[in-house]
Amino acid sequence: MPKTKFPQIIKDLPKANIPLEGLVAYLVQGQDQQILFMEFEKDTLVPEHTHEAQWGVVLEGRIELKIEGKILNLKKGDTYYIPAGTPHSAKIFAGYKDLTLFNQVDRYRQK
Repeated sequence: MPKTKFPQIIKDLPKANIPLEGLVAYLVQGQDQQILFMEFEKDTLVPEHTHEAQWGVVLEGRIELKIEGKILNLKKGDTYYIPAGTPHSAKIFAGYKDLTLFNQVDRYRQK
């Protein structure tokens, strides 16, 4: 697993079980939503998929996000929104960190 650069307050959160190599993700579980702090050690391709609505902000690095065929090149400080049921995929570059809100209580489980 990558060595995270998140502060201890985030590293004390439970880790999320997400099957992507080189990813560490910390989970905040709400009653109706989940928030994840994610950090990628390696370049990663995420195949096209759908789920409930997702909003995120890039904290470090860059991501190429494809939403309904439109490619967004996002970097530190950029935000994105993916409506529920919208097909999307991503190319995530090593060193990428983000904060992501999923409007879904059970998107990921704790490790």
